[in-house]
Amino acid sequence: MTGKLPGPSPGERQRPTGRRNDQGIRIDPEVEAEHEPRRVVLSALVEHRPGVLAEVSGLFSRRQFNIESLTVGTTTDESRARMTIVIEEPEPGIEQAKKQLQKLIPVVSVRELEPDAVQRELVILKVNGDEPDKVQAITEMYNGDTLDAGPRTITVEITGDEQKINDAIDAYEQFGIREVVRTGDAALARGEQPTAAVTEDGNPTQVTADDD
Repeated sequence: MTGKLPGPSPGERQRPTGRRNDQGIRIDPEVEAEHEPRRVVLSALVEHRPGVLAEVSGLFSRRQFNIESLTVGTTTDESRARMTIVIEEPEPGIEQAKKQLQKLIPVVSVRELEPDAVQRELVILKVNGDEPDKVQAITEMYNGDTLDAGPRTITVEITGDEQKINDAIDAYEQFGIREVVRTGDAALARGEQPTAAVTEDGNPTQVTADDD
């Protein structure tokens, strides 16, 4: 039996775009397209038990996500802890990080915080003590506190957002910084909106920065 098959001729058929990877799977060009990195703050409510921090940090290490900072502490519920994770990744990486975090058994809820979330960081600096009056002036300018003062070194603490901390460190460099330690960001959503919460029945609540 002869005859034409239905449909367009081979030259008129639409061909899929994109390339194939090593396994022969075609890659969507939109997924493969380069995206500018974006700095985001993720808040994760997790079970408060040994090994959770290792699981989370191990996940990020395996996926090769670049962690800018990670803080963890207790919450009003003794059985849960809150992690604040700052990452800088292209958009596909950010979405992947949130999805992979939520898959971990000890993770109860994950949320990407809005840019205007309340964020604070603590820095402790030890500087040379040759000019104590000038060091004190800088400390007062940044609303900091002097923790220790001796004949050779002065140790101060500053609390604020990332920009304030960076500016303070720059200001102290004139005296010679001997040591510095930063906690990384701790953050909460503004207003009544929960940062990372669960419903009354204990099920996780998924909230992203785009949600109302």
